Amino acid sequence: MRYSSIFLTLKDRFSRTAIVMLLGLTVTLLNTSCNSTSQGNSNELLGNVTNSSVKKLKNSEQKLSSLNIAMSPSQSSEEQRQKRQLLADYLQEQLGLSVNIEIPQDYETAIDLIAEGKVQMAYLGPFSYVKARQRNFQLEPLVAYIDKRTGRPWYTSAIVADTQSGIKTIADLKGKRVGFVNQSSTSGYLVPVAHLKSHNIDPEQDFAELKYTGSHNKNAVALESGQVDAIGINKPTYLKAQKSGQLPLEKYQVIWESDPIPNAPIVISRKLPAQVKSNLQKALINAPQDLAALSGAKSDGYTLVRDEDYEPIRELQKILEIDTAE
Repeated sequence: MRYSSIFLTLKDRFSRTAIVMLLGLTVTLLNTSCNSTSQGNSNELLGNVTNSSVKKLKNSEQKLSSLNIAMSPSQSSEEQRQKRQLLADYLQEQLGLSVNIEIPQDYETAIDLIAEGKVQMAYLGPFSYVKARQRNFQLEPLVAYIDKRTGRPWYTSAIVADTQSGIKTIADLKGKRVGFVNQSSTSGYLVPVAHLKSHNIDPEQDFAELKYTGSHNKNAVALESGQVDAIGINKPTYLKAQKSGQLPLEKYQVIWESDPIPNAPIVISRKLPAQVKSNLQKALINAPQDLAALSGAKSDGYTLVRDEDYEPIRELQKILEIDTAE
């Protein structure tokens, strides 16, 4: 199976998913405002409950005094710290709970925290989510940000090369120094490596050096400083680096760009009280745009997503024969 065929219908599927979910959300809000007394018509999406379970729900909510969140270190530490505080303040006001957000040192630690139940919510990349869910089936994606460039909940991966290194095509990468983000990164590892292997390029054997920098921003720095000749990076981070002058167009070129990839999801534990989940989902959908751009991309806010939206990532995992435990 060619890697590109996995994402071929992603755009159409997301369009249909967004419409269906938006209609479902609207209907649920209307039903709630009308105080319908009908039994058995609870809407699972927003966590509505029947009258008989309200008392039990309140008792469950009383046990949750704080919401603990992990955020994958996809951007620079200072940038994420600033956004983390803004998000914590907003959610605390909306939920009436103490909100604690931590940025672990690497992707794997963020996966461990949510998979082992040490936090109730996490900002994960698509592949990190897939790996976490394979360890804990009580996890589910809640929302994902909408990319301002496309108006859709997807983004792309790119391979960017220093033109002075003589790299013009994928084939030219052989014998060069190439940087990736982390082996749990979707756009900074999984997707570009799948494309390379479809062209019979094995990163472990065919590169002069294989470097893992830990974040997309650090990958851009590695290319700018000459530590590597090319990098795998998410397109929004590259465009930001290009606009700032860090990776000027006259020196650094995109030699390949992927098909659409489902955006990084906000992941929660199903053990969260239903009303907390409902309030959290509403708060995120209604959040200011700058609070949705935690990946460094320009965002138009959040939209609803489902586990099945990340099936293409699982397919790539199978193709590359990446074990769940890795």
